[in-house]
Amino acid sequence: MAPLQPMKSALITGLTGQDGSYLAELLLDKGYQVHGIIRRSSTFNTGRIRHLYEDPRTIIEKGIGHLYEDLYEDLYEDLYEDPKIHKNGRMTLHYGDLTDSACLVKIISRVQPDEIYNLGAQSHVKARKSSARIEIKRNHREKLVSFDLAEYTGNVDAMGTLRLLDAIRTCNMDKKVKFYQASTSEMYGKVQEIPQKETTPFYPRSPYGAAKLYAYWIVINFRESYGMFACNGILFNHESPRRGETFVTRKITRSVAKIHLGTLEKFELGNLDSKRDWGHAKDYVEGMWMMMQQDEPDDFILATGEAHSVREFVEAAFKEIGKEIYWEGSGEDEVGKEKGTNVVRVTINPKYYRPAEVDFLQGDSTKARTKIGWKPSYDFKALVTDMMKADIELMKKDPTA
Repeated sequence: MAPLQPMKSALITGLTGQDGSYLAELLLDKGYQVHGIIRRSSTFNTGRIRHLYEDPRTIIEKGIGHLYEDLYEDLYEDLYEDPKIHKNGRMTLHYGDLTDSACLVKIISRVQPDEIYNLGAQSHVKARKSSARIEIKRNHREKLVSFDLAEYTGNVDAMGTLRLLDAIRTCNMDKKVKFYQASTSEMYGKVQEIPQKETTPFYPRSPYGAAKLYAYWIVINFRESYGMFACNGILFNHESPRRGETFVTRKITRSVAKIHLGTLEKFELGNLDSKRDWGHAKDYVEGMWMMMQQDEPDDFILATGEAHSVREFVEAAFKEIGKEIYWEGSGEDEVGKEKGTNVVRVTINPKYYRPAEVDFLQGDSTKARTKIGWKPSYDFKALVTDMMKADIELMKKDPTA
């Protein structure tokens, strides 16, 4: 009988985000011990991973473990001390922040992970200048956007990556741990060739893209200087029902779901002709993991190879509720009307334009497909269908969502 293989452990920054939650599910299914870093705040932003935990109130009732009344006793203590809070006992949350070197060293030293996935970032590129606040479920939360908070974006997205790499070396784990950096197609910005490949020159058009470009190169620098297993996944736009409400795809599906249920008449967008290579986040986290299972580190693009405009996304979303949208006017006066009723459903508001627009992103993932065997399972239509079904169900349960 072959000896049992020791359980692998992984540390994820950005665990509570879209990608972090899907990656946690994937790794748990593969038998990993998962550790996640979450920022300390006055509210728990754990909605995307709630299903991976028992409700703390039911834990007390079931007597499964002790829940601390004061969860903020120690910034560096585990959020929940008893791992049984996780349904499978294999996920632990830690307070930490990519702006705090000391806490990163302490967490890595304690966890001793086999793999680190750096998914934590300030990723909003642009929002309206008139307000840095949005309403989500009647609570006002600050919307962090890279043009409005350029310094913070650089501190988290660029320097945060450097802090993690330095922490690995400080813990003498540079020859033991594998490191994944979530790079982005936004680094291509003003694209120099179509489609974009790993060899395409970068030209970022936002503080977010510029910060991510620093992170990309510092990963390569540490890989070549210290022999670390450190790789970049250059992921093109990937969406899902767990996408943040302020991203354009989720704004569209949420709004169309509300129109379908009669709680909204119309909604506003910015540049309808901006084109993106949209895939599903589930496929992309699988690609992250596959990169980390290679014998040698390398950098890979993950993309579907198809580009669709925001306009096409709107049309596809309305098709999911049996409605067709046609367009009238041009520029800021363009509107999208519902065929048959002629009701205006979409209008243009210039406040959603970027200071420096990224017009077209389309990735060539040939290298990932041939070298590590990755390929997406969701096409554009399947992605829109999945998001629309989820948001219709969400709005039925909670019309104020």
